[in-house]
Amino acid sequence: MLAPVVTTAYTDGACSGNPGPGGWAWAALDGRWASGHAADTTNQRMEITAAFEAVRSLSGELEVVSDSTYVVHCFRDGWWEGWLRRGWRNARKEPVANRDLWEPFIELVRARRDVTFRWVKGHGGDPMNDLVDRLAVAAGATQRAGSGTTHPDPLDLRADIADASPARAAVTAGARRDGRLPALPIAEHGVAILGHRPPEIGGYDPNAVADAVRGRLAQIIAARREMDPDLVVVSGLRLGAEQLGAEAALEVGVPLVAVLPYPDPDRPWPAGARHRFRDLLDAATEAVTLERARPDTAAAAGAALARRDAWVARNVAGAVLVRAASDTSMARLAQSLEDHLGEEVWVVDPGELVPGG
Repeated sequence: MLAPVVTTAYTDGACSGNPGPGGWAWAALDGRWASGHAADTTNQRMEITAAFEAVRSLSGELEVVSDSTYVVHCFRDGWWEGWLRRGWRNARKEPVANRDLWEPFIELVRARRDVTFRWVKGHGGDPMNDLVDRLAVAAGATQRAGSGTTHPDPLDLRADIADASPARAAVTAGARRDGRLPALPIAEHGVAILGHRPPEIGGYDPNAVADAVRGRLAQIIAARREMDPDLVVVSGLRLGAEQLGAEAALEVGVPLVAVLPYPDPDRPWPAGARHRFRDLLDAATEAVTLERARPDTAAAAGAALARRDAWVARNVAGAVLVRAASDTSMARLAQSLEDHLGEEVWVVDPGELVPGG
């Protein structure tokens, strides 16, 4: 008996601004391809849509190849099983992000029973991954769908992008979506560390809780680097979880990008804390300052920090949130991270590391 013919299809999604105008694409090895667009979307939604459209369009045994761990892990690691078991709640008992897309996608994959998923490193030199990236980028730039039975010429795709509006063309031709983004590709490889400040992590002096959190963060960062050798850690270097994450990154040799809300955020701190901040800032591979002026009131400073958190959530691939299970103060931040990153958010509970911590 002849073995069944397996169709391999690569998929990708792209978004300008996250949220913003986006595009999706799939392309099979046999030459078939399709792309589409959305006027106001996110990168995660375009990744899901690209894979869903491939499964809807291609019959027979199918292998979907994606550079999105969000898509691949859902099926390969069985995330969807937990979602269904918990009534469309994630492991933190919060509503699953992008359920409107996931639900029909998962239903289709379960019904077919002949679809597998494989991860490929994005921008790693795989020609098919590069092709669907260009197709998705062009669809997002032009806001036009396309399809065919022969892969398009990359020169034609670049011409499509050049004909798009200047703002979209600049983004999709490879320019930075935001002039403040670092040279290191945090949208593809960045993991942000956020969470509690010292009062919730044992205090301002060295202590067992902070040491345990730092150790767990180092374990997570090292494990993520095994999956992604180009991993970058993103930290705002605030006292507490952010500095512990920065120290953990440096400890295991992962590049650090510091994202500051405004100039000299350490100015009100005691001398010892300022010294620690400056050492970490000097050790960072790159530093980004989002706003030019320092706020003149505590309320304005808090608003700037909230804007920084939102900027980080929009521009990284994943996040680690250091947050006690009983905490409610970071509910909005946790929801923002999940809205943008889906299941690519890991929670570290200090109380689980050191009882009572």
